[in-house]
This record gives sequence, C-alpha cells and structure tokens, in this order.
Amino acid sequence: MQTNVPQITLSDGNQVPQVGFGTYLLNGYTGVNAMTSALNKGYRFLDSAFNYDNEGAVGEAVRRSAVPRDEITVLSKLPGRFHEYHQAIQAIQESVLRTGLDYIDLYLIHWPNPQQGLYVEAWQALIDAQRFGLVRSIGVSNFLPEHLEKLEKETGVLPVANEIEVQPYFNNQAQRDYNDQHNIATIDWSPIGRANEMLKDETIGKIAQAHQRSIPQVILRWEIQLGTITIPKATTPSRQVENLSLFDFELTAEEMAIISSLTRPDGRTSNQDPAVHEEF
Repeated sequence: MQTNVPQITLSDGNQVPQVGFGTYLLNGYTGVNAMTSALNKGYRFLDSAFNYDNEGAVGEAVRRSAVPRDEITVLSKLPGRFHEYHQAIQAIQESVLRTGLDYIDLYLIHWPNPQQGLYVEAWQALIDAQRFGLVRSIGVSNFLPEHLEKLEKETGVLPVANEIEVQPYFNNQAQRDYNDQHNIATIDWSPIGRANEMLKDETIGKIAQAHQRSIPQVILRWEIQLGTITIPKATTPSRQVENLSLFDFELTAEEMAIISSLTRPDGRTSNQDPAVHEEF
C-alpha cells in the first residue's frame, strides 16, 4: 500500500515520517502481527522503548514485512534506571541486539528523571552511540526547557527530537513552541489520549461530523497541522488504515483554534509531570 505521509527532516538531516505507529503494550507474536500489519498498510515508523519489552517484536516485524529496512524508521528509548554512562551504553547496545537489526534509527532518553540528575551522562552516551554507529539520530522524551538547556550547555549538542504528551486536553503549547524555536522536532505520545473521554467529546465530534471523519482522525489531523509527528496505536487493520488516512482533508484555522482551546491544566492523561516524574 502506498501512502502520502510527509517526511519531517530532522536537524541532523535524517528524515522521519510525520505519522508513526505506537507499539506500547504490543508484545510477543500478537505484537509482531499488529506491527507487521501496520507496516504493510503503509506505516514506515515504529515507536518503541526498552521498557516496553517489545524491541524484539519490533525487529521481527521489520523482517517479516514486505518493506525494505532502509524505508523504516525504528525508534526506541533509554530507561531511567540506566542513565549512568556505562550502563546507558550497554542498554543502547542491548536495544540494538534485541531488535536484531544493525542499527536503530532514532534513540531517545525516555524521561529526564531530574531527582537522579544523570540525564547529561545518559545524553553523552547517546552522542557516543551515534558516533559508534549504533543509532542514526538521537533525541529525548519528556524534556522541559531547563533540561534541554543543560544538555546544550554541557555537551554542545541539542536533541533532534523531543517526544512529549500532546493531545487536545493537554496541547503542551509552551513546550512545542520551545522545540520549534530550537529546531527540535516534536513527537506526540498518547496522541488521542489513553481514556475514552476524548473520543466522546462533543466539540470534536461536531468538527468530525462536518468533515465526515472519525474523532480520532480529526485529532490526528489537528496534530499534523500543528506541525508535530504523531504516533497513534491501533491493533485492527481497519483502524490502522483509518489513522493513516489524514491527508485528503484539512481543518480550518477556526477548527484548529477550537480544538486547541480544549486544553486544561489537569489535562495530562497520567499526571506525569517531567519536572518531578521519575521513571525506572
């Protein structure tokens, strides 16, 4: 299946599709089958993490799909318990070994874990892993401006991407603006939320009805028009196709503003504030 998903060029020159496929909770052969289906339906970007315990399934899906390896972006993330430099290097190596691939395209620090205060060490490990050829591009996830500024000050290297929570009830505009100003691509995790409340939202529902689209499609289209990279997850082939069918309609400026206005201070799906959250 051919797709018309735009490519986002990262600050290091590498490219990432603007729509990826989330793999959280997709494990074992069930996960392999879902990911293989997604690749064969047109996805070219798989978002994983060491802590998802499915890097092996990701690699197997890449091998089973009909898509050439060099057309697929594989992303994984370093867990908080391995931020110390030597542990980080070994964890990155382990990620690559788990996938069974020659390299990982984009590798991120999953959370800054500010109480540990070791994320600069972890970042130096990613810089070196890139130099060693283990990974092609390096970035972070859930990093705030103060964390990013410290990385640049102490290493001289800024991430090419920052994967953060972005969805209508928490549009994270301040962080998105900071990322844009520093040429850091924003990747949206939990792009349609983890609960069903948003999928019943009357305001988004009216916009969806006007375009004869589903609520998830309208939410994902909103994120596309924000200029971010979105990574929805779906296990059924029909939903996989639906979540990729975003480029033959467009939201008006008014509709974009209406959806953005739904954000709220308590809108995070899991109350995970990067300023204090510790991930292990």
